[in-house]
Amino acid sequence: MKPVFEHASHQIVVQQVGLAVAALQRGGTGAPILFLHGFGSTKEDYADIARWSAFDGQPFLAYDAPGCGETVCVAPSKISIPFLVETAMAMLDRVGFDRFHLVGHSMGGLTALLLAHACPQRVLSFVNIEGNVAPEDCFLSRQIHDYPSEDAQRFLDDFIERARRAPALASALYAAGLRHKVHVEAVRPIFTSMVDLSDNGRLMDRFVGLPCPKLFMYGDENAHLSYLAALASKGIALARIAQSNHWPMYSAPAEMWRRIAEFQRGST
Repeated sequence: MKPVFEHASHQIVVQQVGLAVAALQRGGTGAPILFLHGFGSTKEDYADIARWSAFDGQPFLAYDAPGCGETVCVAPSKISIPFLVETAMAMLDRVGFDRFHLVGHSMGGLTALLLAHACPQRVLSFVNIEGNVAPEDCFLSRQIHDYPSEDAQRFLDDFIERARRAPALASALYAAGLRHKVHVEAVRPIFTSMVDLSDNGRLMDRFVGLPCPKLFMYGDENAHLSYLAALASKGIALARIAQSNHWPMYSAPAEMWRRIAEFQRGST
């Protein structure tokens, strides 16, 4: 049987740090898609694109961010959101994507926002799946300050337990994989960087100012987010995913993929 995508390992250097980036990728025709996953998730969040006929033959790249999954990073303490942006730039160059659609979830949405801000002329469209655009989005990352611990493993263990017990759709499922999907040494620098950017990085202005078509996707359990009306007033499309919280790829994947395909078709 012909594989629906290729597994690859890309040897790159970012900020003088060696990486072996584990990726899923596919060649093809049409505009490619770059997928960036959230904290504690992996490239497999997006593997089902190969099962959706709306994307048949379309090139894509999804990879494990440094600090997550199968990607090897020789200095995980140096990982930050700017580090992840540089990783994305290097990976785009590696696979030869010039102009591309962009999809990012949570931490990946924040990374995607800064990537799009750095090279706006290359981004055809941007689907932001609950990526950080305001301080209130740090419900996970701000725990590095709300529950401080000098012991990195103890912090991660407690973080997992809080996620397991959280009254949110798919949170327990998310928690079940964290110990296997996140590298403990990377948690503090990633979370610290996310909080700093969310509090001080003028992310909403950057998001609104991007010239490409933009879609902000959110679970209906998060319909309370204070900025949704402001996004709509600025002409940014919204996609409310029914019976979902922060992880539509776990709770409502069919609706997530349908909305991504529909939006990208309307953006080209």
